[in-house]
Amino acid sequence: MSLPVMPTSNRGGVHPRPPAVSAIGLRKAYGGHTVLDGVDLHIPAGSVFALLGPNGAGKTTLVKILSTLITADGGQAQVAGHDITASPDGVRAAIGVTGQFSAVDGLITGEENMLLMADLHHLPGREGRRIAAELLERFGLTDAARRPAQSYSGGMKRRLDIAMTLVGAPRIIFLDEPTTGLDPRSRHALWQIIRELVASGTTVFLTTQYLEEADQLADRIAVLNDGRIAAEGTVEELKQLVPGGHVRLRFLGPAAYRSAAAVLGDTVRDEDALTLRIPSDGGQRELHALLDRLDSAGIEADELTVHTPDLDDVFFALTGSTMPDRTDRPDQPKETAR
Repeated sequence: MSLPVMPTSNRGGVHPRPPAVSAIGLRKAYGGHTVLDGVDLHIPAGSVFALLGPNGAGKTTLVKILSTLITADGGQAQVAGHDITASPDGVRAAIGVTGQFSAVDGLITGEENMLLMADLHHLPGREGRRIAAELLERFGLTDAARRPAQSYSGGMKRRLDIAMTLVGAPRIIFLDEPTTGLDPRSRHALWQIIRELVASGTTVFLTTQYLEEADQLADRIAVLNDGRIAAEGTVEELKQLVPGGHVRLRFLGPAAYRSAAAVLGDTVRDEDALTLRIPSDGGQRELHALLDRLDSAGIEADELTVHTPDLDDVFFALTGSTMPDRTDRPDQPKETAR
């Protein structure tokens, strides 16, 4: 059974890249609770696709369905050109999966973990050893290769976990919250690894609890909420869905503050802080026009900051959440001083 290709933009008549993952109407329920309620996806090969959503939104369930770990109740999907129902072995041969919790065996060495994975892929002994050595070097683990993996730091274990996933040379990698629990340095190191994988042609399907992570890595992002894709697009496309961009002006004294309020008219005022907030997209032309109006009136602002909607705002608007998945959001600048 062939799966229809979902429509994508085709600017200038350029044929779109073939999908690495394509799904239509995926559904899954447990008892009376619907987890996925008609999910559609189209993920081009050689890209990073990030899936965001509140806890319990169904992100891990979707990864498990696409990686053939569980079956869907309805809908169709193809992964690497293989139907997940009709050809699960073809899907498994083309993918790698790294979950939230490491698959590394801590009682054996990093090298032994790699060789065990090579055996599971039925690689000849010499080829398995070659691939293991190359991947250990690529991931900066050569010096620690003969140490028990339980002695590794969290970042090292995660790098080993991903290296093990790559032993079978998968075309598509599912990374289900791969940086959960890592410190910022280890998280950024894994970001670089992901970028290098995509540069070599691998497709990465990423679920993450860090909004900044999706912003940094993803070519396209989807927000899953109440079992459905609430929105999908590039980072900039998603940010355009959310209103709320503004310029904030702060003044040194009440006289300048009151004069500016009279000149600018429609503003949100904070008399205690002597600040005015003006709706704006933060574009250069709008900022010039705003400053020209103040200059013409002989008014000088002490500070100007620009706020543009970010993925936090998109997440809140689409999910109704008051916080993202985690409270330890690593980087969350909202305003840029000018």
